[in-house]
Amino acid sequence: MSDPLDRIAAALERLAPAPMPVPDFGAEAFVWHVSPDRLDPVAHVARVDIGLLIGVNRSRDTLLENTRHFAAGLPANNALLWGARGMGKSSLVKAVHAQVRAEGHDLKIVELSREDLPSVTRLLAHLRAAPHQFLLFCDDLSFSHDDQHYKSLKAVLDGGIEGRPENVLFYATSNRRHLMPRDMIDNERSTAINPGEAVEEKVSLSDRFGLWLGFHPCSQDDYLEMIRGYCGAHGVRVPDDRLQAEAIEWQATRGGRSGRVAWQFFCDLAAREGVRIRA
Repeated sequence: MSDPLDRIAAALERLAPAPMPVPDFGAEAFVWHVSPDRLDPVAHVARVDIGLLIGVNRSRDTLLENTRHFAAGLPANNALLWGARGMGKSSLVKAVHAQVRAEGHDLKIVELSREDLPSVTRLLAHLRAAPHQFLLFCDDLSFSHDDQHYKSLKAVLDGGIEGRPENVLFYATSNRRHLMPRDMIDNERSTAINPGEAVEEKVSLSDRFGLWLGFHPCSQDDYLEMIRGYCGAHGVRVPDDRLQAEAIEWQATRGGRSGRVAWQFFCDLAAREGVRIRA
């Protein structure tokens, strides 16, 4: 039977695990995990070449320029990419990161899930101490009625008394411009004692982003151009009239069109043509 003091020490260690060791920032991309805290390197980032992102030229150019400024040590703004589903918001963040790295900047990207926002101050402490520039990326960010995670987001956007680390920039994607459902905003305003202040704290989060980049449903021309771009990049050759007919039929079965729908059609087309898609 083990010594009672040993058992007590083991129990305390489980309750308060040892601090995370100093991370090895040799990779270009990382995913933040908790329980225990760790930064897992990503060997291969799943992303699309920036030249294949069609119909988002203005957002692409704005985000790319902002990221170049940050990578060069110049002032830059946190960015919120919001709007229609499947229109390349997260793809653009990863593509911009790759482009800036290809231009010679050792820029790292760290993905943080919404559920892990309460741990963000610990993550920022590790990033602040590192001699690198970091894009902190949170995909599909939104908050529900009783969600308190938004308070942790302020540590990234405002930084508290220490301020946001100069080597960290925050990019987030969301389907909602104000990060919470419109019916929730209306409901809280209608039932609050002071409607003007009822949701100000949550809604004002989006105001803390220096850049708002909107993504809207694509036109049919853009949808077809996306598919042609994928075909050219991966060597899939089919007559254009057939491609158009099948692509339009595909979008009709999906009830809409977007960059995601274009990619899904292309994957089906490539498989039928016997072409393997290169990573």
